[in-house]
Amino acid sequence: MPEFCKTEREGHLLVVTLQRPDVLNALHPPANRELAQVFDDFAADPELWVAILTGAGRGFCAGNDLKHQATGGDMSGQPATGFAGLTNRADLVKPVIAAVNGVAMGGGFEIALACDLIVASEDATFALPEPRVGLAALAGGVHRLPRQIGLKQAMGMLLTGRRVSAEEGQRLGFVNEVVPKGEALAGAKRWAAQILECAPLSVRASKQAAYQGLELGLGEAMSRPYDELRRLVKSEDFIEGPKAFAEKRPPRWKAR
Repeated sequence: MPEFCKTEREGHLLVVTLQRPDVLNALHPPANRELAQVFDDFAADPELWVAILTGAGRGFCAGNDLKHQATGGDMSGQPATGFAGLTNRADLVKPVIAAVNGVAMGGGFEIALACDLIVASEDATFALPEPRVGLAALAGGVHRLPRQIGLKQAMGMLLTGRRVSAEEGQRLGFVNEVVPKGEALAGAKRWAAQILECAPLSVRASKQAAYQGLELGLGEAMSRPYDELRRLVKSEDFIEGPKAFAEKRPPRWKAR
């Protein structure tokens, strides 16, 4: 059983809850390794199609556990897939939604940026304050934020370490929806339910093409072959979707 997080399966949905509320779910290497295994298992499980990541208590994640580091805690053994097993995970084609309840600072914000959608409670706070303590947001923050909200707005956060509310985060473009306090997980589940109505192979092909295409010019991105798209075209779902539409019935996705 996981020690630093809780996992719950709800049909094709996996809900992962960070469980270190006494330190606002700040993460140390053992927690990162545990989460890396959780997301390895999620990626490999054909019955799990979407994941939600959230935090217990009054925070999503306060980032790296600096107290653990400052008191001589072992910082070795960080997983290759990065902070929370997500920030360096480039090959995950299944959607992950961040349900941000409260603080998402430093590495916690970087985890949220590594997710595909962010649903934030109205009391959520985001920041990359690393420069204020002589560090830098090197778990993807300095690269993902400019790509998601544009260079000038990103630099306004990166160079100052300032805190941004959920409402401002939505205006800037990195938050998909702001919900009332205490409803981040419920809001994320609504988004997950909409995704789960879609063909899972179509969702994965769309995610892979969108992310990989960002690295290319438009023409090359549109003509490039994508592994998940080839898999979709060869699948039963590629036939089932149009057939269900013609027969005016819900599709029965098989995801293989």
